[in-house]
Amino acid sequence: MPRWGATQVSAIAHSDVRTWVSQLSAGTAKTNRRDHPRTRAQGAKPKSATVVIRAHGVLASVLDIAVKDRRIPHNPARGVDNLPRKGRKAHRYLSHQEIERLAVASGNHSTVVYLAAYTGLRWGELTALRVRDVDALRRRLAVNENAVRVGAEIHVGTPKTHELRSVPYPEFLELPIAQLCEGKPRDAILFGDGLDYLPRPRASGKSRSWFTTALDVAGLERMTVHDLRHTAASLAISSGANVKAVQRMLGHAPAAMTLDVYADLFDDDLDTVSASLNAARNRAVERAVRVGR
Repeated sequence: MPRWGATQVSAIAHSDVRTWVSQLSAGTAKTNRRDHPRTRAQGAKPKSATVVIRAHGVLASVLDIAVKDRRIPHNPARGVDNLPRKGRKAHRYLSHQEIERLAVASGNHSTVVYLAAYTGLRWGELTALRVRDVDALRRRLAVNENAVRVGAEIHVGTPKTHELRSVPYPEFLELPIAQLCEGKPRDAILFGDGLDYLPRPRASGKSRSWFTTALDVAGLERMTVHDLRHTAASLAISSGANVKAVQRMLGHAPAAMTLDVYADLFDDDLDTVSASLNAARNRAVERAVRVGR
């Protein structure tokens, strides 16, 4: 909005978008003169790769609509080759024993920890679960909604990939989930009092969240609730789940994304492939030798 809010879509050139992306990354982005002075001053600080990519994505999406409305012949924001690359943060994976310590230290929030670590649900998906989403016979959770806090309000919509899915949960969670459902109507929120959504525990700030406190009590390094999603992927892969199953559990749009995000978890599989190929070759050679005799 600061740069393009007062600009006609037909006046936006590809070179302008490219320059804007570079300026955002360098912290020298200029704004339109009609914008508020306070807004213009915000262009001094270099933006992170995530912010730049998101800002460009918003502009490109707006211009995609302009193309469909035939206001412009093509999208000048597409094909920009100077977008910054996001550095990938190393994932933090917990073991079964560490999850147990964390869950015990979490007290009343133990079921939240268990579900996040063994289903891979995003926080918004987890806290948006309702009693009606629990299929106790099949031990499945229907992921139909996603609750996201924007400012002081909770906005409820579809899951991130806009696709509904069914996620299994381990047998040991049958009783804790049944206890969460007890006494609540079908439309009630599964966690908490059934009316209000659980707030995401803050990773920093003056007041310590229950999650930060639980990490300290359990003797674990600092991490976020979202890291439990990575743990779920790790445990599923180590248990022998194939990529397609993990993709469906996590709600990734393509399986390629699962492979890309968790490539480090599949390194051990390369050794398995090599050993399997060697064993298969030896069996084939031995069989051929026996037949030849």
